[in-house]
Amino acid sequence: MENTGVPVFQKPSAMESLFNRCFGLLVGLGLGLKHNYLLQVRGRKSGKIYSTPIDLLEIDGKRYLVAPRGRTQWVRNAEAAGEIALKKGSWRQSFRLRAVPDAAKPELLKAYLDRFRTAVQRYFPVAAGSEAQAFAAIAARYPVFELSES
Repeated sequence: MENTGVPVFQKPSAMESLFNRCFGLLVGLGLGLKHNYLLQVRGRKSGKIYSTPIDLLEIDGKRYLVAPRGRTQWVRNAEAAGEIALKKGSWRQSFRLRAVPDAAKPELLKAYLDRFRTAVQRYFPVAAGSEAQAFAAIAARYPVFELSES
């Protein structure tokens, strides 16, 4: 990733794409940990529903989506649609999105990295366990959304 502070997109490798497809299938069937969900979003150009597995961050009763790879296709589609759905097994719920401003992201990015470090540390130039202020300089590179029920 660049150090410019400009949001970037880190494309998954072929192996990561295969893993995401397989893991997404399992999560869609209802398997996975408590924080694993299948994010579903309508394509901004095609109108097709796209799915990707995510780790949902929950803090003080609020739910957040964090994009560790930057402005991915799911992020762009979610921004255009203004809503997403989370699915796990037979449970599915729609949510509206509110983009979290960069100034409010450091605490959320710290919590996300600390909680999911084994899966996402490679996408962050800041080490898990770092102080929240260490994330201030990179906050613009990571889209974060607060979810509210539709």
